[in-house]
Amino acid sequence: MRASEIRELTAEELNSKLKELKSELFNLRFQLAINQIDNPMRITAVKKDIARVKTIIRENELNADNT
Repeated sequence: MRASEIRELTAEELNSKLKELKSELFNLRFQLAINQIDNPMRITAVKKDIARVKTIIRENELNADNT
C-alpha cells in the first residue's frame, strides 16, 4: 500500500486498517512458526505498511494540533 493511498483515508479507516494489518502480521508469524508460510517476504511488507499507517496517523495528529 502506498503512502498516498493511506493519506486519503479517514482517521477511523486508518485505525481499522491498522488493526487489520496487525492481525495479518500475527497470522503470518503463526504460519512462520509452524512452517506453513507461502511468502516470508510478506511479513516485511506488512511491517512496513503498519509503520506507514502509524506515521500518517501521527502526521494527522500533529496537523490537528497546529491548526
